[in-house]
This record gives sequence, structure tokens and C-alpha cells, in this order.
Amino acid sequence: MPHKEKLKVQEKIDLIRRCQTGELGKTEASRIAGVDLKTIYHWLARYEAEGESGFMAYSRNRVYTPEAKLNAVRDYLSGKGSQLEICKKYKIRNTHCLRGWIKVYNAHGDFSSRKYSGGGSYMKQGRTTTQEERVQIAKECIASGKNYGEIAQKYQVSYQQVRTWTLRFEELGEAGLEDRRGRRKKDQTPRTELEEAQIEIEQLKHKLYLAEMENTLLKKLNEIEGGSASPK
Repeated sequence: MPHKEKLKVQEKIDLIRRCQTGELGKTEASRIAGVDLKTIYHWLARYEAEGESGFMAYSRNRVYTPEAKLNAVRDYLSGKGSQLEICKKYKIRNTHCLRGWIKVYNAHGDFSSRKYSGGGSYMKQGRTTTQEERVQIAKECIASGKNYGEIAQKYQVSYQQVRTWTLRFEELGEAGLEDRRGRRKKDQTPRTELEEAQIEIEQLKHKLYLAEMENTLLKKLNEIEGGSASPK
């Protein structure tokens, strides 16, 4: 798309108003504004949520409370609307902002830490657990409606650990929570058809390796026996 001079605030507002009345199609509006179609949809959502003030620059950076961020993210993750619809509902200027909150929520489970606004990691470090603990945590998390943060605090593990264990338990059952670190693929018990095929391949590779080693040893043994034989 060729470069166009940015529209002034009033020009954006007039353009969106024409889209709303049907006087102008969204595709044509994107051509006139020199932006992609997605941007036009964002402008429409912003205008519907905030009116003309949605296009005015803030006198200072807008601050959202931790509760507002949490509600917006939970609404999106629970399927109560698209990113654009959630942004419109909570008067969030762009979906990039919402995606950032979702990323933080998935990593940490909340927005209440003072370190969140100042940089740095504040995620609770995970601790070593047994398979029985992981199964118990996953089951309780599902029973609680997947309240990852609450369960993480109760069992003193990280939010991400609880989330990962719960998703694995839903997909693979208790076998999905086995600690397989340090175990060779061929020695593992398959949990899915794909894993079964992968393990079978690793077992065949191992058998081939053993056969090749045996063949090499036999050759060396024959060479040794042949060289030590006395001529008649």
C-alpha cells in the first residue's frame, strides 16, 4: 500500500461516521486512510466504545487497574468475545495491549505485583513435586474451575506449573504428569499414538545399533583369530 500522510483526528472521525451510516464501505475507507482493513475495524470499535474522545490523545498514559486487566483477560479466555470485542467493552485502545496482558496472565496469573509495572520477573519459582502431587493439583484445579492462581498459592508452586499440569492431565491423564527427564525415549511408556510410533522408531534404532556393534565385534574377532592361526 503506497505511503499516505496520516489522517488528522477529525478526518478519522468523519471517515468512521461515513462507515457507520453506510455511505462508505470499510474497504474503501481503508484505501482512503492508507491503512489496512483491520485498522478500520479497530477505529470503529474505538468510536463505538468512546465516541470522538477515543481518537483524542491522552494527557497522560492511561492506567488500567489490575482488576480491569484481569476481567478483560478472563472474559477473552472464557470465550466471551473476540479481542476486538473485549477491547471495545473495556475501552482498550488496541488489541496489542490486550495480547500483552494475556501473555502476562498466562505466565504469572495476576497483575498485582509492583514489579509488573517496573520490569523484571516476579513469577514464583517452581518447586520439585512428585507425580502424586501433580495429579492432585491438576484434579483440584479442574474442580475449582481452573483457578490457576489460587491453586498455585495453596500448593506453593508457580502459576505456569499448575496450568501446564492441568492441561497435560486433561489431554493425557495421569501418564501426562510423569517426570520423564533423563529417560531415553525407547524406555518410555507411550501415552499417545504419536508417542507410540516415536518410541517404536527409537527401539528399532537401538536394535540396529546393537546389531551393528555385534557385527563389528565379530569382524574384529575373526581378524584376530585369523591372524593368530598357525600356518600348516
